[in-house]
Amino acid sequence: MEKVNVGVVGVGHLGTHHAKVYDHIKSTNLAGVCDVDKKQARKIGKKYKVWYYDDYRQLFDKIQAVSIAVPTSLHYKIAKDFLEAGIHVLVEKPISKTLEEADELIKIAEKNNLILQVGHIERFNPAVLAIEQYLESPRFIEGQRMGTFGKKSRIKDVGVVLDLMIHDIDIVLGLLKSEVKNIEVVSTSSISDYEDMANVRLVFKNGAICDITASRVTDEEVRKIRIFQQSSYLTLDLLHHDASIFRKKEGKIAKERIKIDRKEPLKSELKSFINCVRTNSKPIVSGKEGREALAIALDILDKIK
Repeated sequence: MEKVNVGVVGVGHLGTHHAKVYDHIKSTNLAGVCDVDKKQARKIGKKYKVWYYDDYRQLFDKIQAVSIAVPTSLHYKIAKDFLEAGIHVLVEKPISKTLEEADELIKIAEKNNLILQVGHIERFNPAVLAIEQYLESPRFIEGQRMGTFGKKSRIKDVGVVLDLMIHDIDIVLGLLKSEVKNIEVVSTSSISDYEDMANVRLVFKNGAICDITASRVTDEEVRKIRIFQQSSYLTLDLLHHDASIFRKKEGKIAKERIKIDRKEPLKSELKSFINCVRTNSKPIVSGKEGREALAIALDILDKIK
């Protein structure tokens, strides 16, 4: 079976990891990279001995699939150009800045029979994948996603809702498979022009309630989810790829560590993307799922404003 020729547009912190993983996947051939920073493009291109450019359109005739890891404001334009060129696209989250842009990308992909996947990497977190068999109509979900704002912060053109919280929004939508009927929000800006902390309560049509907190002004990194059900509750540590289930047994609460298949989330995500390209199958997070998460995030931002 021939390898799929892939490219990466935007080889900053995240895109560099995409290039590295593609270079190690047996079914892909990293054919080229692109970045507006010519020195960075040259550095990554030479490292993996591939073509490097500062104009992404130069990749059109060299690849069949592409990862797009650029600022959110550029997602729509670049993804649209690749889709119209007949190239399968994985675009980092969020899918775009607006729902109208997302709708057009989905329409173009469907028209051209192309894969459009959105990079919600937490769907491929081993802890998230491991709990699927233990889910029994969750009633309450609590999520915490905390980070620091400093030299390691890579996104400064959006607030925590589109930077961090959208991950947990996507996870919850995937777990509950129900529509949101009500949103309550509390937020504050501390060190930027955007919301740096937000707490959101989502009430779903199936009766489930979800409480999510996201912050980038804490002194430690936290990514945890707790899922409460009728006869058990689950705890997930997404940062350390760990999960446990607590159940009542003989009048006591018994804890059981859930077996985790500790695969690298990014590698799982990119391998899944390439498999969808090969088999023309629907991604776990297609353009439509990416749009749903964006819609909730934009509703939250409207309430913040």
